Amino acid sequence: MGYGQILHRRGDEEDQVHLNVGGVRHELDPDMVLRFPHTRLARLLCCQSEAAILELCDDYSPAEKEYYFDRNPRVFLCVLNFYHTGQIHMMEELCVFSFCQEIEYWGIKELHLSPCCSNWYHERKGEPSFDSSFEELSALDKDLAKFKGAWCAEIRSYMWLRLEDPGHSRASKIIAVASLSVVLTSIVAMCVHSMPEFQRVDDSDRPIEDPVLTRLEAVCIVCFSAEFIIRLIVAPSRRKFLGNPLNIIDAASILPFYATLALETADEDSVEENEDIENVGKVVQVLRLMRILRILKLARHSIGLRALGATVRHSYQEVGLLLLFLSVGISIFSALIYFAEKEEDTDLGTIPSGWWWATITMTTVGYGDTCPVTVAGKIVATVCIICGLLVVALPITIIFNKFSKYYQRNKCLS
Repeated sequence: MGYGQILHRRGDEEDQVHLNVGGVRHELDPDMVLRFPHTRLARLLCCQSEAAILELCDDYSPAEKEYYFDRNPRVFLCVLNFYHTGQIHMMEELCVFSFCQEIEYWGIKELHLSPCCSNWYHERKGEPSFDSSFEELSALDKDLAKFKGAWCAEIRSYMWLRLEDPGHSRASKIIAVASLSVVLTSIVAMCVHSMPEFQRVDDSDRPIEDPVLTRLEAVCIVCFSAEFIIRLIVAPSRRKFLGNPLNIIDAASILPFYATLALETADEDSVEENEDIENVGKVVQVLRLMRILRILKLARHSIGLRALGATVRHSYQEVGLLLLFLSVGISIFSALIYFAEKEEDTDLGTIPSGWWWATITMTTVGYGDTCPVTVAGKIVATVCIICGLLVVALPITIIFNKFSKYYQRNKCLS
């Protein structure tokens, strides 16, 4: 007999509880089981009818008084150990979510986890639920299955593979490199446009675009638009395509150009009729500023940026905790520095000005534009710096671990 079959045998043979879990037979002492009345086995022993028994087990043999359960026999060894010790230990080779479902079935709560397993269990359970590698690798296969019976299925699937999977063929790699080159060219052109040497004005001293950079931007936008439209046409599911965050970024980086073009055209048409075009000019400037979103297009070609986005998406609790800690610390130290420095002629004479000082101090930025001059103020600043280091370091460790796991996962799948 195995561990679970002999360790818990006490008293007479006929008094034992006979169990068959996944084909493995066990005998338990009923008094030991009844020590935990909320568990499934304890409730099973309290049943007064066969119908009530069958609600808690898969089958029952009245002749042999044996209960049958179609459950994992390996996990049940942990359950048996729980009845013997009052604590449940977890096997590392088991899936944490499968183990969670099993102990929930047997009516054992997580608070009964032993201290040696509790931290490891909750850490594993608290990790973001990564999709399996198989699901990631089969995503394109699922998309290809949607092309069956659709119009121009063969051509669309051919183009879809080459646009979505850079590792599919040499043509796919060429397309990916070309797309990345256009994105980088557009970003460089946007940065160069801010230099004084490339800024122009018209006869009315109004700022205008440099003609060379304007043509270069137009070429890039045509490439972006063509790629987006082609991918939209050949996509197996347009709703899924438009809901993809990367595709939303693509659209957000293209639309400001056309909106700016439309407003500038309307602006030119209305100059002769209305000289008050200040509001239109501000809108145009805002739309031009939105060109910075093109930098996010690099996420399609960068494993690190995709991992960063996934980390932020799954770490909202840690980020919220970090902001909460900082907010509390800033509020406390801004008030303390105000009372320490209010008698001196410094920039820390009000609590709102103390907010700025506490923010750059707790985040260890330290611009030096405002600083305390009294002994009490310097003591407050020292404590503020130490607390800032601790507050920032605690959640950052969790976020960094998640980023590392996402990065390694994406790197393996790329």
